[in-house]
Amino acid sequence: MDPVELFHQVAATVPAYRRFLAEHRVDPATVVTLDDFARLPMTTKDTYTRRHPLPDLCRDGVIGDLIAVSSGSTGAPAFWPRSVSDERVVADRFEEVFRDSFDARGRRTLAVVCFALGTWVGGLFTVNCCRHLAERGYPITVVAPGTDRREILRVLPELAPYFDQVVLLGYPPFLKNVIDTEDLPWADWDVKLVTAGEVFSEEWRALVAERAGIADPVRGIASLYGTADAGVLGNETALSVELRRFLAARPGPARELFGESRLPTLVQYDPGVRFFEEHQGTLLFSGDNGVPLVRYHIADEGGVLAYRELLDFVRGHGFETRQEGPERPFVYVFGRSHFTVSYYGANVYPENIAVGLEQPEVSGVVTGKFVLEAAEDQRHDRHLTVTVELMPGEKPSDEVAQAVGASILAQLLRLNSEFAAYVPAGRQMPFIRLRESGDPEYFPPGAKHRYTR
Repeated sequence: MDPVELFHQVAATVPAYRRFLAEHRVDPATVVTLDDFARLPMTTKDTYTRRHPLPDLCRDGVIGDLIAVSSGSTGAPAFWPRSVSDERVVADRFEEVFRDSFDARGRRTLAVVCFALGTWVGGLFTVNCCRHLAERGYPITVVAPGTDRREILRVLPELAPYFDQVVLLGYPPFLKNVIDTEDLPWADWDVKLVTAGEVFSEEWRALVAERAGIADPVRGIASLYGTADAGVLGNETALSVELRRFLAARPGPARELFGESRLPTLVQYDPGVRFFEEHQGTLLFSGDNGVPLVRYHIADEGGVLAYRELLDFVRGHGFETRQEGPERPFVYVFGRSHFTVSYYGANVYPENIAVGLEQPEVSGVVTGKFVLEAAEDQRHDRHLTVTVELMPGEKPSDEVAQAVGASILAQLLRLNSEFAAYVPAGRQMPFIRLRESGDPEYFPPGAKHRYTR
């Protein structure tokens, strides 16, 4: 997309943005080049969307035909109008996954939407995008049990045998939990997964693929980078997954490339409809949505990589791709960026802990949910404490706690050089507290999980 052209369209048609520019003494006529565009003030929730009435944020002051609701860290609701044209743009990202990774153009596909249904962002929007694919000629049938596990168990056995493949769409921990705990013939249904909302490790991808009978994890599980503010911004491709798997096995080059001791989500995006910028290690984007956004600072930690830049980097470390992928730029996004725990001056990321719980020696007895804390004891000494949820039917034991602690420590030392260098050897072993499945204090069923305290 031409961001300068988008700027002029928004300045001419969106009342709130006209006022925003006037407040910052910006004359739209002076914005001619990309350098001019890059000097425009950023928009944020606090400086822009929360300061204006909802109609004024929309083109010509007219609210779209669907509203999604989200709540940020403050819990205050944010309203995001959508239109059918917005859905068509996002449906292109779904189409790329379904066509190129799932071969859905020629296969009868049951799309099972397991995102929460209602005013929230994910569920109804995903239903609509999948139906756009059906309108484009894909043999896709959509069913939407949402997060109601009883409904998932009711519809899947009845409907799955009529289709060539089943695609489950939902948040990663929820889909994993359903696959882990429900005794269903997953492998018979040729299951695929579309996830959003959380970063997961490549160990997670391999583990869930094995349990769901997914023969090819590279093409069988795809993550979307989506936001309440603008829908889906990018999607994993077979190429981006293969690159990420390569980097996951090489923490040194990954840290050199991404600048941190954790692995971000790596997706490709369409520069014809989204324009990304990097600002001090965080992301800005511009796009034409129900609420058009110009240089919107979403504050996700991450960055942008040109197609050739990334391919040249990994080839310099001995990688040659086997996948054919679109020659489009990449954006990488770190998850749970504000929820790190500082321990002896080292940043400990939830992503590091997750990898430890996904190792084969412990993954069969834990769900993957945990709470990370740096707690003080009675002598005011700090200890790295990880409270871990056990699989249904498992009981806490010293043997399991020791195995979990050893697995987490091994991955912390492998992935996080800061942890290995800063934390004294005698303080590196985390203290493990095991809790039974659904523990009401740490893992209440149905609640959105927080990985740190």
